[in-house]
Amino acid sequence: MRRNLAARIGVWSAHHRKTAILGWLLFVVLATGIGGASGMVEMTTAENGAGDSARAEQILDDAGLGRPAGELVMVSATKAADWKGAARALSRALGDTPEVAALTAPVPSRDGKDALITFGLKGDAATAPDRVQPVLDAVDGVRAGHPDVTIHQFGEASAGKWLGDLLSEDFKKAEFTAVPLALGILLVAFGAVVAALLPVGLALTACMAAFGLLSLASHQLHLFQTTYSVMFLMGFAVGVDYCLFYLRRERDERAAGRDAETALRIAAATSGRAVLVSGLTVMVAMAGMFLSGLMLFKGFALATIIVVLVAMLGSVTVLPALLSWLGDRIDAGRVPFLGRRGSRRARTGGGIAGTVLRPVLSRPRTFAVASVVVLLALAAPALGMKTEQLGLEKQFGSHSQLSVAYREISESFPGGPDPARVVVKADDIGAPALRKAFHGFDKVTVHRAQNVAEIEVPLPDGRSSLAELRGERLPAAFDGTGAQVYVTGETAGSVDFNDQLKRGIVPVFAFITAVTFLLMLFCFRSYVVAVTSIVLNLLSVAAAYGVMVAVFQHGWGASLIGSEGVGAIESWMPLFVLVVLFGLSMDYHVFVVSRIREARGRGLTTRAAIDEGIRSTAGAVTGAAVIMVAVFSVFGTLSMQDMQQMGVGLAVAVLLDATVVRMILLPSVMALLGERNWRTPRALTRLPGLGHEEPGQEREPVGAGRLG
Repeated sequence: MRRNLAARIGVWSAHHRKTAILGWLLFVVLATGIGGASGMVEMTTAENGAGDSARAEQILDDAGLGRPAGELVMVSATKAADWKGAARALSRALGDTPEVAALTAPVPSRDGKDALITFGLKGDAATAPDRVQPVLDAVDGVRAGHPDVTIHQFGEASAGKWLGDLLSEDFKKAEFTAVPLALGILLVAFGAVVAALLPVGLALTACMAAFGLLSLASHQLHLFQTTYSVMFLMGFAVGVDYCLFYLRRERDERAAGRDAETALRIAAATSGRAVLVSGLTVMVAMAGMFLSGLMLFKGFALATIIVVLVAMLGSVTVLPALLSWLGDRIDAGRVPFLGRRGSRRARTGGGIAGTVLRPVLSRPRTFAVASVVVLLALAAPALGMKTEQLGLEKQFGSHSQLSVAYREISESFPGGPDPARVVVKADDIGAPALRKAFHGFDKVTVHRAQNVAEIEVPLPDGRSSLAELRGERLPAAFDGTGAQVYVTGETAGSVDFNDQLKRGIVPVFAFITAVTFLLMLFCFRSYVVAVTSIVLNLLSVAAAYGVMVAVFQHGWGASLIGSEGVGAIESWMPLFVLVVLFGLSMDYHVFVVSRIREARGRGLTTRAAIDEGIRSTAGAVTGAAVIMVAVFSVFGTLSMQDMQQMGVGLAVAVLLDATVVRMILLPSVMALLGERNWRTPRALTRLPGLGHEEPGQEREPVGAGRLG
């Protein structure tokens, strides 16, 4: 009988293992080398924005008016006259620094206790963080020489350097923490060093190759600076999970007495097929981010699609080749007392899965209602979710040097660290009507050659000041002049970004729900299973949203993970978490429901098939979930607020998905639905199916299903 695609790939790889293994290594080396040589291209400020703020930045880019990176330094003392000596010394030190341009005289605050010095850095603002160190040294020198005053510095270059250094340290921390964690978990799961090393090695090589491919792709689609971190987070977790599913099934079939070739063929046809389906689902779900209208999400989508594709291909090609080559050596490095006990329990239907399933299947209605209530209770805080583009002062925590500087400067000079920038473009920037309009503003810079003007306007009340500027001051000043007038800046960019997200989330959500429904329908030929998949995913996502809001917006328990509440969720986080979880939850759902479907295809009743399917997959799902939660939790301990939010949100969602949803809600709902789980309208019976069982396995004895 004809094997499914995954089985054919696995059998070919096992029979041509030298070609498969060497081909994979060559691919990884070439992709990593060529991609590393090409380098990554980051997106510009205009590309990362939306709405009027992006249009303003684009006008400046097109006119070649690269705005220098601005810096603010505030000198504070307890008495009005005490800061003057330090301010003069600071002005001299900054003036002697070659990188400094447009240095202004110290401006005193209203109470006379503080003075603000503003300046810019020469050259391209994008490279300013790489050139700001002499400026930081000059400020530190004055600070050391005047201990009687306090000096705070905040600006694009200094914050950018801080951010770059922090991201580099965080990425190393994530890599060097996540890998040993995954190895330890796999060692406990398999009890053998080689079996533990195999998934980690394949996941790391998949990430390396994906990094190279993404660098090449970034020359066409420019990327955000945290995209590599997101790629590693997704790639490592998914890569280990895919290999774990495949390897666990192969070992279970061997433990059931099958010969090596048959065990590998069954693993390819079942777990290999589940990997292909779940990988395809993740990639298609990620493609939904292209509909957001924001380049940030397009970059995230591209990165995750590439790394999931590479990890999926590695799992179904080089992994069976390695398993065929290793044979019984897969158990080399056996650690006493690890692995075997859990495997025996899985095969006999014991352990935690058996303990939980008995009451769930005997009282499915009670457990279904209880689990839904728990998930909805966790989701409740999400009703008050607020989103914004978190500024650097919120990203680093309220006690960091950068955040303290921003807060102190803002209090003494309202609107100073975050002014609005109004960009005006006209056919004749020197026209009388425009000159008259400019008189109503204090800081106006006119670029006659480009017919562009820039106006700096403080925003002492943040968003309300911005709304007044856009809705009242600018229309009153420029209506009838024929000029294009747009506002940019950190506050304006955050508002415009949020507005675009609100418009983009509807088509993205519609796309991923429709695609998930169709993929599940084709996979299981049941619209009931497809609808159930979507509902369970939404409950997991909602619960994750609620926990994120409670911890990071309200600050409930944030100190336990070394974080704090910042009053809002990073604006790109809800959409990103929605798409990622819709994709990742399919790993478990496809893997579990496929085993249930296998048992049902052998003639078991639906309830007996549920019992067997959940028990036989419990070990693999638990191991995969523990690895994902561990990897995501590592990101929850990093320094950046958005990385913390992403790590905690994904870790909580995966934990709930693998426990409450897969162990309680899924079996109870399927038990209540009974035979309706497999119902397909007559009009859909001609839909192409993706196959569930390895041909020739449909009528095996029931005992053969109790593996895993």
